[in-house]
Amino acid sequence: QLQASGGGLVQAGGSLRLSCAASGRTSSSYYMGWFRQAPGKECEFVATINWSGGMPYYADPVKGRFTIFRDNAKNTVYLQMNSLKPEDTAVYYCATDLKPGTVVADYWGQGTQVTVSS
Repeated sequence: QLQASGGGLVQAGGSLRLSCAASGRTSSSYYMGWFRQAPGKECEFVATINWSGGMPYYADPVKGRFTIFRDNAKNTVYLQMNSLKPEDTAVYYCATDLKPGTVVADYWGQGTQVTVSS
């Protein structure tokens, strides 16, 4: 089971931190990451990170603004989002075994809404 939280409404240029707590068989996944879906658009890869945390991958639109990291002791993955833009508005989903650069994942939970106002 994956439980995402931390979404909300923020002004452009602001920051949010998303959290995703994993439980059950999902907690031991090698990759954990985030993808998003904006209204009327297809799902889009955002970021994913390997078990040790030493190999994060980012989509080009978020490089330099978003940081993904994980705390394996807490079975939690985080997405720190800075310098948010209106185009970041989407429902963000946490996923296990999210392959870098894709939206291919083993499991994903309910998303959390992020809205960035201009």
